[in-house]
Amino acid sequence: MLATSIAPFEITWEKLPDDFKLDDDPVDNINQPAIAAALTESLQLAGRIPANAITFTNYGICATVNGKIVVKAPDWGYVPAISVTREEVDRSYTPRLEGDIPAIVMEFISDTDGTEYSTKPTYPPGKWFFYEQVLRVPNYAIFHPANGVLEVYQLDDTGRYKLREPDPNNRFWIAEMNLFLGIWQGTRENRTGFWLRWWDENENLLLWGFELVEQERQRTEQERQRAEKERQRAERLAAKLREAGIEIDD
Repeated sequence: MLATSIAPFEITWEKLPDDFKLDDDPVDNINQPAIAAALTESLQLAGRIPANAITFTNYGICATVNGKIVVKAPDWGYVPAISVTREEVDRSYTPRLEGDIPAIVMEFISDTDGTEYSTKPTYPPGKWFFYEQVLRVPNYAIFHPANGVLEVYQLDDTGRYKLREPDPNNRFWIAEMNLFLGIWQGTRENRTGFWLRWWDENENLLLWGFELVEQERQRTEQERQRAEKERQRAERLAAKLREAGIEIDD
C-alpha cells in the first residue's frame, strides 16, 4: 500500500476489493459512448496507444481517502503506462499502485447538475476535487457536446486547476500525449454535431477508420486517373508518329 498525505486528507492507493460493488448505471445519453469511442479509435489507428497504455470510458478510477474508498468513472481518460497486466485492471484502476496517474480525464456534460465542477471535499468528494486534489490529474477536460464548448483545465504550480486558453486554431496542446485536442464539427455514425478530435504535433488530424478508407479510395482514384491520362497521352503520341510514317513496335 502506498500512501501520501495532503492535510487534512490521507490518501492511500489500495487495490479495490474483489467484492466491491461498482456503479453500473447506464451512461447519461446515446452521444457519450460515441464521442468516447471516436477519441480512442483515432489514437489506435495512428499508433498512438503504446502496449502498456490504456484508454478508458466510464471506468472506475480508485483511491482511498481517509480510509474510505472513492471511485469515479470519467467519461474518457488516458493512462500512459500501467505497471501490471491488463487482466489486473479489468474492473478498475488504482493509480500509483498499478501504474501512472491518468494524463487526462474528460467529462461530457449531458445535464445541468454541475457535478463535473464539484469541489466538495467531504465523502464522497466531488469530481473536480477528486481529479485535482486526490488524483492530481494534470489535465481535466469538460466538453459540452450540445454547443461544442471545450474547457481544458491544467494543474498550475499551486496544485490547482487553471482554465487554459486555446491556441490560434482553437486547440489545446496536451504535452503528456504529444497531441492537440480540439473540436471538430461533422457527421460520424449517423450523429451530426460537435466531436472531440486529436491533431499531431504537425497539426495533422488523426483520422477515423472510415476517413482512412475514403482517403485510400481517393488516392486509388487519382492513380487510376493519372494512369488513364498517361495511356491517352501515349495513344496520341503513337497516332502522330504513325501519321508521320513512323512505325512503332508494340
